[in-house]
Amino acid sequence: MTKKAIVLLADGFEEVEAVTPIDYLRRSGIEVTAASIGGLAVKGARGITVNADLTLKDLVEQGQAGAAFWDAVILPGGMPGALNLAASGETGALITEMAAAGKWVCAICASPAVVLGPLGLLSGKKFTCYPGMEEKVQNGKWTDERIVVDGNTAGGGIITSRGAGTAGEFAVAIIGQLLSEAEGDKVARMVLL
Repeated sequence: MTKKAIVLLADGFEEVEAVTPIDYLRRSGIEVTAASIGGLAVKGARGITVNADLTLKDLVEQGQAGAAFWDAVILPGGMPGALNLAASGETGALITEMAAAGKWVCAICASPAVVLGPLGLLSGKKFTCYPGMEEKVQNGKWTDERIVVDGNTAGGGIITSRGAGTAGEFAVAIIGQLLSEAEGDKVARMVLL
């Protein structure tokens, strides 16, 4: 059965942190949907516009925005992208449902602190994020590791990463959890990571 991941895009997202996971996961055979919380054309923090596959609103209207449809949700960072994700009620609802269902919630850069922290999803969890952003998180266990996987007994959990320079490792870690470490390593070798 093909694994499915959804990458949520908001204006001001960090381009490398979105495109790298989309690319690497697709290379591994994971079905990836890029969903925007606004219009289909989403402008990144560096002025690069990416076309989403559809909007999160479309998925909600089609009844496909629930945890039953996805194995992982991926949140790029960037400013104000992470703030825009945090301000979206539909985003918060999907992430909370995914976590409750034991799916993978993956966030990089500012998004662990700005999006996951306020939802209470880092409470008691080991995590990482962009340097300095950890101060916004209460009750989490911050570490300066490049990638942190804090899994749970249901087979899912939280995967966090530090920033654009760790996007490749972040994507490989997600592949490792959704498929296998061997598949993650295969993609890492393929792209010369």
